[in-house]
Amino acid sequence: MHRPRTSRSPRAGAARSPLSGPGPQLALAGMCAGYAVGAVFGWGSPEVARVMGDFGLSGAAFLAAGSCLWYAHRRAGHLRPAWTLFGLSSMMIGLGNAIWGWYEVVLRESVPRTSLADLCYLLFAPLAIIGLLMFARRPVTRAGWICLGLDAWLIGGSLMTLSWSVALAHTAQWRGETVARAALALAYPLLDIALVSMVLVLHFRCGTRHRAGVNTAIGALALTVLCDALFTSPMLRAHYSSGQLLDAGWFAASLLLAYAPWAGGRGAQPGVGRPPDEKPAKEPASPPYDRPSHPHDHASHEYDHAYPQGRDPGCGGDPPAERRAGRRARPFAETLGIGALAPYTAAAVCVLSILMTIVAGRNVDRVVVYTASTVVLALLVRQGITLADNVALTRELAQKENYFRSLVQGSSDVIMIAAPDGKLRYVSPAATGVYGREADRLIGCELSTLIHPDDLGRVLHELRRFLSVPAALEPATRIECRVRHAEGRWLNVESSVNRYQGGLIFNSRDVTERVRLQAQLQHSASHDALTDLPNRALFTERVRLALSDGTVPGQGGAPEAAVFFIDLDGFKAVNDTIGHQAGDELLVQAGQRLRESVRAGDTTARLGGDEFAALIVGDPAGGEEADQPAVGPAAEAAEAGDPAVQRAGAPAGGTGSREYRILEIAERVRAALSRPYLLDGREVRVAASIGIAFTEPGATPAALMRNADLAMYRAKQAGKARVELYVPQLQADAVRRTELADRLRRALHAGEFTLVHQPVVDLADGRITALSAQARWRSAHGLLTTPLELLRGPRPEAGERATEMTGWLVKQAIAEAGRRHRKGLTVPVSVRVPGPRLADRALGAGGVEALLAEHALPPSALVIELPEAESVLAADELRRRLLDLSGLGVGIALGGFGSGGTAAAALHRLPVDLVRLDGELVDGLLDFPQLRKIAAGLLRMAADLGIDSLADGVDHPEQATALRALGCRRGQGLAFCEPLDPARLRRALDAGRLPVPPPPLPPARRTHRETPADPTPSHSAPS
Repeated sequence: MHRPRTSRSPRAGAARSPLSGPGPQLALAGMCAGYAVGAVFGWGSPEVARVMGDFGLSGAAFLAAGSCLWYAHRRAGHLRPAWTLFGLSSMMIGLGNAIWGWYEVVLRESVPRTSLADLCYLLFAPLAIIGLLMFARRPVTRAGWICLGLDAWLIGGSLMTLSWSVALAHTAQWRGETVARAALALAYPLLDIALVSMVLVLHFRCGTRHRAGVNTAIGALALTVLCDALFTSPMLRAHYSSGQLLDAGWFAASLLLAYAPWAGGRGAQPGVGRPPDEKPAKEPASPPYDRPSHPHDHASHEYDHAYPQGRDPGCGGDPPAERRAGRRARPFAETLGIGALAPYTAAAVCVLSILMTIVAGRNVDRVVVYTASTVVLALLVRQGITLADNVALTRELAQKENYFRSLVQGSSDVIMIAAPDGKLRYVSPAATGVYGREADRLIGCELSTLIHPDDLGRVLHELRRFLSVPAALEPATRIECRVRHAEGRWLNVESSVNRYQGGLIFNSRDVTERVRLQAQLQHSASHDALTDLPNRALFTERVRLALSDGTVPGQGGAPEAAVFFIDLDGFKAVNDTIGHQAGDELLVQAGQRLRESVRAGDTTARLGGDEFAALIVGDPAGGEEADQPAVGPAAEAAEAGDPAVQRAGAPAGGTGSREYRILEIAERVRAALSRPYLLDGREVRVAASIGIAFTEPGATPAALMRNADLAMYRAKQAGKARVELYVPQLQADAVRRTELADRLRRALHAGEFTLVHQPVVDLADGRITALSAQARWRSAHGLLTTPLELLRGPRPEAGERATEMTGWLVKQAIAEAGRRHRKGLTVPVSVRVPGPRLADRALGAGGVEALLAEHALPPSALVIELPEAESVLAADELRRRLLDLSGLGVGIALGGFGSGGTAAAALHRLPVDLVRLDGELVDGLLDFPQLRKIAAGLLRMAADLGIDSLADGVDHPEQATALRALGCRRGQGLAFCEPLDPARLRRALDAGRLPVPPPPLPPARRTHRETPADPTPSHSAPS
């Protein structure tokens, strides 16, 4: 029978039937009992009996019709036609009883033998039969329809044979009429027989949806048929009058049919009593024994595989919800197999009817013989169809069994069935290819003998947990473990585990390659691909773990970890000169040296480019560093009393605290990284600048790495190839630079900058040959030398400010040069542009050309000066942009000439028109003869290449004289003129010349000049 649902949605609860519950059922039983009691006692008078027997039955039938029609209209869903037909059939009963009462009660005359009431009574059965068909699972194949017809005839024919033998023939003889005419007069029992046949047939084929209501309706119809059969009996009909006990049966049948639509308890069942837009409530999980125990238990599903949607050849298919409900609650008759015995029961009834006729000494009627023969013939045809279906089903089951066996045997997964005691009962042939063992030899072995000892405890714990959970909550689980191969190696195996007949079934596959690939991917995600060192993410995590471990016990809260931030000095030159492949090889060797220079428990990492890092955890006093003498610059600095080393806690005597030993490790790392590298048969040297930061209370990984980074840039600013410790002042300086950059941004947008020009003169006659444009900041803080100088420091956070400042300088210089050019002053202007700023779109050839055209200035009137050439040589895009500017006609000047090897190399790789001697050469020109010779060689090389030369920072007349003697053509500095504002510049340009030092003194005075007591040149400058 139908099971009520244990869970429902809120809307399903709202759709609860108003007639559900014990109250309406008790009221229904009370009404039926009251009617029966009244009928037994004759209702007190014949008039009341006729009213209750006619109009009482009519009212009950109309009540049933209204209930079914109302339910069909509001809540029946797809079963609306069935309940509508039931309502119409009840309406026919009500009309027939009303007509009957009209004759007996109103007209007070006998009911005619043939009247409209007979027509209404005859229409009841066909409508009810069609309604029952709506409830049944309809066939979907031709064989199914044939079987349905045969089953109906088997039941109907057998009942007709029995009825004919027992009652109908006697009725015909009692009336003195022929049998055929009596059969026509007895249409009621014949239709009732058909109705009973359909009830019995469809009871075994009825869907499980709304089963309580369907069973109630079937019971009501069965009670009606029973009362009709009793009414047909000659003995009862001869003494029948309205209001007797027989009417109580019809009355109860009508009330049951009225109650049937609401008998389900809830109107929100699937497809029944639910609005079309409402979703059904979620069904509870099936009990463990109602569903397959594991995916490989195909035997329990063979019937479903053979007939989709759970149909047999003679039945229509229920929807999935019905099939699931049918598995949970099958009809009692179907459970006992009564449905399979129905055809044989029909044949037995036919035989019984014939035997009863013979025993009674009567002749067997031809109708009985013909009907029984057709029943037997239908039985034979039905059994033939069933046999053919069974043969086809058996063949299909065999095919599917072979199919599933082929899947199991041909699968690359190993399928094993383990008994409750842990022994293997079945092992698929795939074990030979996966485990290297024959499947037959594994059968009978303990499963635990195959699993790695380290994984066995975890696997057993998971299996015990899985078996303790109900199958409905967790039908399967998954485990991963290592299984021994026949060769002795261990395989990573992933298994899906399901319950199987008290044991377990394992569907296992080899995932060793996947595990290896996952480990490789995880390693690649946390390590540098080139050096195989930890990357920034893993290093940051290691620093976080070191900080979370606290401080060293017994050290009084001393920091436990130190971070090295390492940058290779000169690495870019290796890429430029030898190539990037050689640079990668250098990084690999540097990473190996770094790893060998620290302890085994320390962490080394490559952060990106030529930046490395190291995390030193704990006190190195217990390691090999404690036994090694203090060597290197750190020891020398300690002996000399270097404040930086003393800030680390190292006394001047060479023995000191943990921080001093950390410095020794850093010096060893620096020395290892600074040793020559052999690349492609060439010996290459680079240096290392190292910054050190120690953990502090409340420090974060980001703050600790930032502090080490600041210390590293301080080392680079102090001359590179050094080790520097972080001090709070570095952070203060960084904050100050950031604040200053913000002030510069506001000043730039507020227009607080002004443009000044410093003349470039010919050293021979003082003629002004060019102007050098420079920016000045006029603010409450005073007149600064240049805003860009303020942004220089260990970490120039103001790269964006420098770009804005350079763009402003170029635009203003071109605008001022355009105004001078229109006045006839055609002196070119020089603007200093750092190499990386050439990447700005406004400083490209197109942007510069547009600016020149806007101010009607020829390209030759502008000179772009590069302070250094390394960045341009290292980037092909910047070199291309510089070539485009030179092709446009803009002059290109190279500053810092003589400061490094790249400047000389740039003479043939860049379109240089002018070189500016490095300031250090000019400053030491008078004091150091070696610098004078270097300057002379550089000037001679530039002259041989046809490149003009310019000396910057010429602040003393003696420098100008010496430069002129060495062949330098132009000079710029305080010896000639300071940077001029627009008014003073206009006067200087109008004059066209500036005073230059006189020719050299006579030899005697020059000899006296070369040996003074104080060789320092004069710092006086012309006013």
